Amino acid sequence: MTFKLLGDKDKANGGVQFRTKRIPKHHEVSGYQADIGQAYWGALYDESRRNKVLAGPKAEDLPKIIKPDDWNDYRIRAEGPHIQLWLNGTKTVDFTETDPKVEQTGIIGLQVHGGGKTKVLYKDIVIEELPAPKK
Repeated sequence: MTFKLLGDKDKANGGVQFRTKRIPKHHEVSGYQADIGQAYWGALYDESRRNKVLAGPKAEDLPKIIKPDDWNDYRIRAEGPHIQLWLNGTKTVDFTETDPKVEQTGIIGLQVHGGGKTKVLYKDIVIEELPAPKK
């Protein structure tokens, strides 16, 4: 997937929700988010569940990885409890979920956060179903 984040550098934020569930009678969803923007570039955030960053790149590495106001490539791989993220070819997350209560299924959603002038453009989205693990 390719994306471009435009807007206020201190407030612009978006992301890709995956393994996510809709919160009944609410505008939010709950699940993993491959984050975009602010200090969250390339991080794995747990939206409306634990409400925290689960893993991410070192802040000092971000200027070498991101292309502000330009097209960036994001790759998300979720295989069983193992989640990996790559931003512009650099692996930013290698996380294994240890909580067996956290679902490994759900919807995929493209997100833009409120709070500032923000525009997120997404293109070249490819979803590949991985083969079932061999037993």
